[in-house]
Amino acid sequence: MSARLIGVVGPSGVGKDSVMEALTARMPQMRLVRRVITRPSEAGGETFEGVSEVEFERRVASGDFGLWWRAHGLAYGIPHTQVEDRPDGEIALVNLSRSVLDEARGRYPGFAVLSLTATPETLAHRLAGRGRESEDEIVARLARAGYARPEGPDVIEISNDGLLDETVSAALSALYPERV
Repeated sequence: MSARLIGVVGPSGVGKDSVMEALTARMPQMRLVRRVITRPSEAGGETFEGVSEVEFERRVASGDFGLWWRAHGLAYGIPHTQVEDRPDGEIALVNLSRSVLDEARGRYPGFAVLSLTATPETLAHRLAGRGRESEDEIVARLARAGYARPEGPDVIEISNDGLLDETVSAALSALYPERV
């Protein structure tokens, strides 16, 4: 058995974590995947397992991750246990990098991509508001914001410029049109 995996992607500041939390609040069969990241656990943001670079590399070598990648100077991993051997009907939401979408498509049957977008003005406002990046880092993240948007029949693109509730309703309607 395995949960259906939905990879949530989008530029920094688009609101991936907020949308994912709101989706799980609306649909009890959805749950958040807890990523392993090479940053201190107290860094804030999403709930994740913070590990050292050495520990991360040890876990890669032992095959602990179904997916892993590097971005923004950090390493990210999705433990097998977060998706595999989960009850049928469960939906696992994970904040993914666009760089591992093809690998996820090949590994997880029923995989879908929820691609969130927002205007540069919205992104800049949110990035500044969260206080994790310097001005130079914000400029660099905004420069990558429109880069390589995912394509394919499994991609659902939703704007997150408006109210969170509207974004969540649009995402659920697109993911589950039979419920509308």
